[in-house]
Amino acid sequence: LGNQGEDVVSGLVKTLPISKKQAEVENREPESSLEAQFPEIYHTLRQWAKELIYEKKWSPQEMEFTFEGPRAKDLFFLQTRDMGIRERKKVYSFDLVQEGHVEFLAHGIGVSGGAMTGRAVFSLEEIKYWRQKEPQTSLILVRGDTVPDDIREIYEADGLLTAKGGSTSHAAIVAHRLGKTCVVGCADLICMEREKSCALSDRIIRSGDHISIDGTEGSVYLGRMKIKEIEREENGGF
Repeated sequence: LGNQGEDVVSGLVKTLPISKKQAEVENREPESSLEAQFPEIYHTLRQWAKELIYEKKWSPQEMEFTFEGPRAKDLFFLQTRDMGIRERKKVYSFDLVQEGHVEFLAHGIGVSGGAMTGRAVFSLEEIKYWRQKEPQTSLILVRGDTVPDDIREIYEADGLLTAKGGSTSHAAIVAHRLGKTCVVGCADLICMEREKSCALSDRIIRSGDHISIDGTEGSVYLGRMKIKEIEREENGGF
């Protein structure tokens, strides 16, 4: 609330969930949602979306909006565009029956991909090092936030974990379009790129340590989680 579009896209602020359902999925307080705080704005926005998609038969939309008060008359559309949808015939989730040492660390906002495990990296040089040493090992780029200049690192890594940002931040949009697993807005994450390490829930994660992230529900674990594959049915169910 009270921030500009550039602040949101750059990841300088943590966005709030639109609906109570979104808040529950992202393990955040439902009362922090637009639906709870500004119900008239929420229901008007929802009606506009239904009109565009179900009545006018538009594709699913990414909608940018602003509002200057709690009433429907205070809501303004800035722009809307077709949403890029990546179909997945297979999805991956964590198998919570584990062998060995794994530890839950925190929740962020899952914005892209499913569950994955890999080595934490903090720079392009580290990515190149591990690609040569262990070509088959997945690599997860850890950042406080991202800027457009980080596109090379995001492209070369397999996953992305950031401390800042929301589902509309630069990191989230780029990771989604590149098909990367991504968790953003992990507020407890303190990234120390120069030291090639980060702190999360009183744990220090160093370059090369194994971590696991879930780009669907936003969980972050220390260690290598077991991953199970779930076949998606043709009707979109599981």
